[in-house]
Amino acid sequence: MPYFTTPDNCRLYYATLNIEPARAPVVFLNGTSQTTVYWEPHANAFSAHFGVLRYDARAQGKSDIGTRPVSAEIHTADLQNLLDHLNVQKAHLIGISHGAYIALRLAATAPNLVDRLVLCSIGKDSGAQVKLIIRSWLEILQRADIETMAWATLPLVFGKRFLNHNRTILDKIVAAIAARNDKEALIASFNAIAGYPSTESFLKAIKCPTLVISGSDDPIVNRQDARQLAKDCHGRHEIFPQTGHSIPAEVPALFQQVILDFLNQQSPGASTV
Repeated sequence: MPYFTTPDNCRLYYATLNIEPARAPVVFLNGTSQTTVYWEPHANAFSAHFGVLRYDARAQGKSDIGTRPVSAEIHTADLQNLLDHLNVQKAHLIGISHGAYIALRLAATAPNLVDRLVLCSIGKDSGAQVKLIIRSWLEILQRADIETMAWATLPLVFGKRFLNHNRTILDKIVAAIAARNDKEALIASFNAIAGYPSTESFLKAIKCPTLVISGSDDPIVNRQDARQLAKDCHGRHEIFPQTGHSIPAEVPALFQQVILDFLNQQSPGASTV
């Protein structure tokens, strides 16, 4: 399995498909409790058009926690160092939730590295709500186990339609979350998120074409916050109907179609909606 070792000796797991130096690849960025497995169906679909990079951020999946406290700054530096290691000069970033936040930070701090930006399930003013929810998951995790926490997350991270259609396999979804995560690593991640600065501090630095996608039934990020984020990034906002927080898992075909259309647009500019 391929690993990249950061300057502070933290090993990060990554997987690539068809990456070429002359072509900007797609980089998928995980949500907090997700791993590279989450993106497998999309990696195969996007690899027909782009090179693809998936990776587990520190304290996620197969990557190490590291010896330094996890932070947004460290996550952003890790991604920048990984892209440099792979000789990627420019990339399209596709992030969901926590991954969208890190993608946004990289686009602001290293704009030369980002060609296009896709942000799922994130809003401009939803930081306080997200931190409160993360705090509740942290409290559950500290008193119980990952499986108990995972059951508590389901009504928040998936929309009503998805939960109804998949009610017979919810126990398998919870088991998969528990199997792919480490309790100590999740606690470190949740504690880090509590200290993340607001997106307000770096939104004005976003220069690349940006697409913000939100689910109409997302209880964590409302459409107004997502629309405002798109406006501040001079980007476009798309609302997916009957969809919750976990957009790529809930409506995979629509997710792929909309993003591929966005990435293949000929105009370098972004329109505002």
